[in-house]
Amino acid sequence: MEDWRRNLIEDDEEQLLGLLRSARRIAVLGIKTDAARGQPAYYVPQALLQMGLEIVPVPVYYPDATEILGQKVYRRLADVPGEIDIVDVFRRSRDVAAHLPDLLATRPRAVWLQSGIRDDRTAEALARAGTLVVQDRCLMVDYRGVARSR
Repeated sequence: MEDWRRNLIEDDEEQLLGLLRSARRIAVLGIKTDAARGQPAYYVPQALLQMGLEIVPVPVYYPDATEILGQKVYRRLADVPGEIDIVDVFRRSRDVAAHLPDLLATRPRAVWLQSGIRDDRTAEALARAGTLVVQDRCLMVDYRGVARSR
């Protein structure tokens, strides 16, 4: 197996748990405002914040928003100061590749494509660059199990 494939977390629950246990700071690409509070792109990061994670909002829309969930908004991942443990992505599968340059420039430890989101080409490019990649899973659901075990 090629080394970069180890960065694709699919069935390795131990690797997934290790990532989740060590994550503290989550940038949410495609986050929505409270006007869309019934949508996963709002309530998932809200739940993660309530579970004690730091959330960094990076909306794609909402150009007038300066804060979401009480946190300062950034327009690009590369503009976020400091390290990012996970970029939680709420974009349609076909729209993920457009964010690849920003993701590569940011160099987060992991990129997490939410439930229903999959882009194997972008995942490979990120994995080859040394970034862990999770596809088609809900970060809130997986983190909830880790948070309970703490």
